[in-house]
Amino acid sequence: MKQDNQRDRLFATTILASLALAMPAYAQQAEEPAATDTDTIIVTGSRIPQANLLTTSPVTQITSDNITSTGVTKIEDLINSLPQAFAAQDSSVSNGATGTATVNLRGIGADRTLVLIDGRRMGFGSPNDTAADLNQIPAALVERVDVLTGGASAVYGSDAVAGVVNFVMKDDFEGLRLDGQYSFYQHKNDHDEPGNIRTAIGNSAVANPNQFRLPDENVIDGYSKEITALLGASTSDGKGNVTAYATFRNNDAISQANRDYSACSIGVLNATSFACGGSSTNATGRFLSLDSGANVTILSGNTFVPYVGARDAYNFGPINYFQRPDERYSFGAIGHYELNEHAEVFTQLMFTDYSTVAQIAGSGAFFGGGNSANGGYNVSCTNPLLSAAQLTTLGCTGAPGQTVEVLIGRRNVEGGGRQDDLGYTAYRGVVGVRGLIVEGWNYDLAAQYSKVALSRTYLNDFSNVRIGRALDVQIDPSTGQPACVAAIDPDGPTGPIAPIDAGCVPYNIWTTGGVTQAALNYVSIPGQQRGRTIQQVVTGSITGDLGTIGLKSPFSETPFQTAFGVEYRADELVAISDTTFETGDLSGQGGPTQSVRGKTDVVDFFGELQMPLLEGKPGAELLQVDLSYRYSDYSGGFTTDTYGVGGTWAPVSALRIRGSYQRAVRAPNVLELFSPQGLNLFDADFDPCGLTPTATLAQCVATGVPAANYGTAILDSPAGQYNTLQSGTAGLQPEEADTFTVGIVFAPSFVSGFNFSVDYFDIEVANLVSTIDPLVTLDQCYEAAVFNAASAACQRIQRSNIGTLWTAGGFIREPNTNIGSLKTSGVDVSANYSFDIGAAGGVALNFVGTWLEKLETDPGVGPTAIYDCVGIYANACGVPNPEWRHTFRAGWTTPIEGLEFIGTWRYFGEVTLGTGAARPDQTLDAENYFDFAGYWQAKDNVRVRFGVNNVLDDDPQISASVGTTGNGNTYPQTYDAFGRYFFAGVQLDF
Repeated sequence: MKQDNQRDRLFATTILASLALAMPAYAQQAEEPAATDTDTIIVTGSRIPQANLLTTSPVTQITSDNITSTGVTKIEDLINSLPQAFAAQDSSVSNGATGTATVNLRGIGADRTLVLIDGRRMGFGSPNDTAADLNQIPAALVERVDVLTGGASAVYGSDAVAGVVNFVMKDDFEGLRLDGQYSFYQHKNDHDEPGNIRTAIGNSAVANPNQFRLPDENVIDGYSKEITALLGASTSDGKGNVTAYATFRNNDAISQANRDYSACSIGVLNATSFACGGSSTNATGRFLSLDSGANVTILSGNTFVPYVGARDAYNFGPINYFQRPDERYSFGAIGHYELNEHAEVFTQLMFTDYSTVAQIAGSGAFFGGGNSANGGYNVSCTNPLLSAAQLTTLGCTGAPGQTVEVLIGRRNVEGGGRQDDLGYTAYRGVVGVRGLIVEGWNYDLAAQYSKVALSRTYLNDFSNVRIGRALDVQIDPSTGQPACVAAIDPDGPTGPIAPIDAGCVPYNIWTTGGVTQAALNYVSIPGQQRGRTIQQVVTGSITGDLGTIGLKSPFSETPFQTAFGVEYRADELVAISDTTFETGDLSGQGGPTQSVRGKTDVVDFFGELQMPLLEGKPGAELLQVDLSYRYSDYSGGFTTDTYGVGGTWAPVSALRIRGSYQRAVRAPNVLELFSPQGLNLFDADFDPCGLTPTATLAQCVATGVPAANYGTAILDSPAGQYNTLQSGTAGLQPEEADTFTVGIVFAPSFVSGFNFSVDYFDIEVANLVSTIDPLVTLDQCYEAAVFNAASAACQRIQRSNIGTLWTAGGFIREPNTNIGSLKTSGVDVSANYSFDIGAAGGVALNFVGTWLEKLETDPGVGPTAIYDCVGIYANACGVPNPEWRHTFRAGWTTPIEGLEFIGTWRYFGEVTLGTGAARPDQTLDAENYFDFAGYWQAKDNVRVRFGVNNVLDDDPQISASVGTTGNGNTYPQTYDAFGRYFFAGVQLDF
């Protein structure tokens, strides 16, 4: 007993010490206080402890068994498989990757989904992406995940527009648990869908065998290893527990070269077939002379030949990562100890170190970044690296001192792919105390500190400045050899004037094999970015039983309940770029990555009231009304009011009708407010004034296109990417959203083990913080019936001197602003049924589906600009948005003790491109995926799991229009793009 008392005192001292050490870090605490009734459970969406999970807003629950049975090592893959979730940042994103993993409920943006851990807000995931990063979630510690769809800003504050994802952690584990899992992908390359890519690759390989080849017929890759340790101990008196964890995860890369449907970058050949395309920034150079009009490349030696896309295009697909490699270490502890009934101290300490590399095709000169007004390079007509015939082709006439302006696209095939090396170190600490004030009334005081530190290095990119210097070559009079003009000593080695850049080495792209390693070393330069996000929140709340002061309906046994409190939250974001990023000197970036710094804070006052009006009456087994309100005062000089009203009516115990209305808000975040002006890219299939113009000559000329360039290929970006000029806006106002849900829950007593729910949702976000989509701007400007060069849409279009939107000087202005609205509506369906099958065991069935009625964006520039993305993909709609999605899960508990099997059917409805043109990817067919998993409790302390996801090795839907939103001609955030996924793991308990 003495030893037990000493252990208890040591346990309490440890927690109090952690509280004292972390006390300067303030935090939000959105979890309800500890319940005094053991039957009470914490419900996501309310601070008031309740006795059941039948809330006024629909909640989908994922248990720890669901997590392990899918074999996922990345928890975002599990969340994004839910019908309510849409594609967001994950490990399949390479071009434009932030390195984070985010969740996007209802398809209205990850920033409009609030992510919690034990009811407490997560901080910004990255200085480059403010949405919460799920890489910080240790899957082995998750008890369950509650996904609440519908606004919850009155309860949790800003950002809970589409809903809330709450990760509820194990906090009472005892013993030692070791868990290990090994997994990999296997795929048979036999793509035979319409528009067959294998045929396209074969055809392209005839003309360009160095760039196009089929992968092996059978591939195994994407190996993943994960090891987890849990250690928990409780005090002898049961008043406290500490649960600690440590995890390690390593995922290997998957290259697009290893899948036949991604081994070439595709374009549309005709109405039924694809062709292998690629970038005209090719392996030996494409040269567009603005003096002579020449459009040439090099096949061998130093002889120009006309550029032919089918023969000369660079296949950028194979080198891109389909799945990024990553490595993650995480550890932490959750602890609580009840000093007495008035004070239970608690803490949650989490640490994550995560690193990943995003690889895309090699850098080079991308028809821009040069020293001419149009982004080209002024090539001297006395450059000794060019032959006389080459100089003549480019427009040299022999005039003294003549230069010709050349747009150059030349790929760094010698140096390999561009690599974005992203490293994150995340810290999260929660400390607090909670307990009884008087009978029926409890308090909760907590503080939280979250910090994410970013270390980013971009490798294998080129410097625009150095390319220009390395291409400007003359004979050095002191050596008689070709040298950079910048490296030639203007007054000899003993003169007082030093050369501009003595280290410059000529970059000889004018003849095959001319690029030296020394030249590569010179023109290559890394970019570096360092940054951090910090969130500090402190919350005090009180929950109370109003029956203690006589507030109770005379027709209900349960008294009114309340919760109210105040919280302070400060969000800080700093991202510091080096000079190469800041100035846009890196040629492969599409624009500068500029430094940004900003901070916002807010003070909130909130309250909830739960009023059971009728209980146990004829026609009213339960009639309850819930009210919530939050007042927020932001440092930006504005205030918001959010509120909600919900109700539940159970005419009989088997049937509940529920509904809620919420006014939610989302305040503009630091990036939206303070990002400096800089260029970025958007995807488009063509320029309205380009090779197949949809705008008239007069319209295009009025907006800056030279008449001679109208209808020419030079206006169409060879990569399908065009420039936007983006910036934050300090005067942004908060978004306001009206969210409405109504539904029924049916659990008939005459069918044991069965329940069913159906809920209608409607969300409308007004005063939307966004940009006007550049495709909308183009459509609005060139719409023939209303064309006006002085219109706001046309004024956002800035064309270069040669009329382009993809070379230097051409862009579409796209500042952050409060535009029109975003609306979505639909129906969620859920059903569960479990039953015994006698000697054969038992069966448990689960079904979750979503029908999408509306996903509409109003840019606020007129009714013709409104677009609905239901059943549409690509262009302004981005990722696929099917009308119907569902997941059906069947579990069988076999008569063999400890052996269970689980089968899952995932369905994803068809989507269309939304254009009238006939093409092989006009419709992406519906996808059906089938998964199989099993558990075997081999011994009391040994549990084995195994499984295969995408059992049929179904190929993903492919398209030529996925742009940078997708990857590898598909949407791997949506479709199973890598093949069959095999996993096996073992759990040992001691």
